[in-house]
Amino acid sequence: MYIHEYQAKDLLNSYGVAVPKGHVAFTDTLAGIAAEELGGEQWVIKAQIHAGERGKAGGIRIVNSVSEAKKAADELIGIRLVTRQNAPDGTLVKRVWIEEAKDIEKELYFGLLVDRTTQRITLLASSQGGQDIEEVAKEHPEKIIKELVDPAIGLRDFQCRKIAYAIGLNGKLMPQAVKFMKQVYRCFRDKDALQIEINPLAVLSNKKLMALDAKIEFDDYAFYRQPEIAEMRDLDEEDPKEAEASSHGLSYIALEGNIGFLVNGAGLAMATMDAITLHGGRPANFLDVGGGASPNKVASACKIVIKDPNVKSILVNIFAGINHCDWIAKGLVSAINEFNIKHPIVVRLAGTHVNEGFQILRESGLDFILAKNLDDAARKVVLTLKKPCQ
Repeated sequence: MYIHEYQAKDLLNSYGVAVPKGHVAFTDTLAGIAAEELGGEQWVIKAQIHAGERGKAGGIRIVNSVSEAKKAADELIGIRLVTRQNAPDGTLVKRVWIEEAKDIEKELYFGLLVDRTTQRITLLASSQGGQDIEEVAKEHPEKIIKELVDPAIGLRDFQCRKIAYAIGLNGKLMPQAVKFMKQVYRCFRDKDALQIEINPLAVLSNKKLMALDAKIEFDDYAFYRQPEIAEMRDLDEEDPKEAEASSHGLSYIALEGNIGFLVNGAGLAMATMDAITLHGGRPANFLDVGGGASPNKVASACKIVIKDPNVKSILVNIFAGINHCDWIAKGLVSAINEFNIKHPIVVRLAGTHVNEGFQILRESGLDFILAKNLDDAARKVVLTLKKPCQ
């Protein structure tokens, strides 16, 4: 889960990280009031959406008067801002962040993420901060500095000094850099973050370090111990199908294919996607109903799958252990009857109560296409897009 920039800055500031003073505004009038309260002669107005490259898309404005602040906010609130990191039709801007402008001497990059290969928190930094950090990483990977954190001892001062020196934070900036990195690391660790990006990390003209932008992603599965983070979730920024799936305890990710599928277990989902692709199909989603899926949960999953207009056929692949095949079958029958599903549905069941599950499907009088195994199921669902299955 991502949060807005203003939320990320508030959170980082609670750990002592220096950020510009600012206010969030939902109208142009509130933006003007915010500028007056902040004082000064120049402000930055930023569209608040869960996507990067806002500056290139016109979502960040520098203004020199209260009237300009109101005008910029009025122009941004209500538009659909299109960047390379969001949907093709863009994201609706519902709020802006107004902050005091700063005199910047140098822009750097600093971030933390969980490295999947080493399974450790990893610090990333570069002297080439600001826009186009992705291009820097691609074209000049030697300019991206990495440092792994040993989970047994945490982030050490010498590691911070090593990174600071590599990106040019020497002299009086060195102690600031060490403190800054450790503050961000504590926030990352304490709040179950998956990624924190500060771009740019600015050296100001007064030789102070400050986070001028911040992007944070959190581990959804840690919400049970991070209720204050869960409250920051903005469902308007998410795919409606993914938000609805989350409310039902389902793991759903929209993709770009035309074969919807639901399975139980992430590993089985990946195998199912591979099988569909192997037979020439394209998955339209990733949907894991999890363990102990009730008939109602299965029906909800089917409803979410068919909300995607690109879905032409559906594959159900269940290897039941905690789940029962008869629960799955009841949910499928209920979904077809309740939501009037006309899509071809290929079903492969195995495991607990498999005979009972197949019996429910056969006795339903509905036109399910039954499969013997995963390969057979993938082949049949791809064939439904071309001709009736045999």
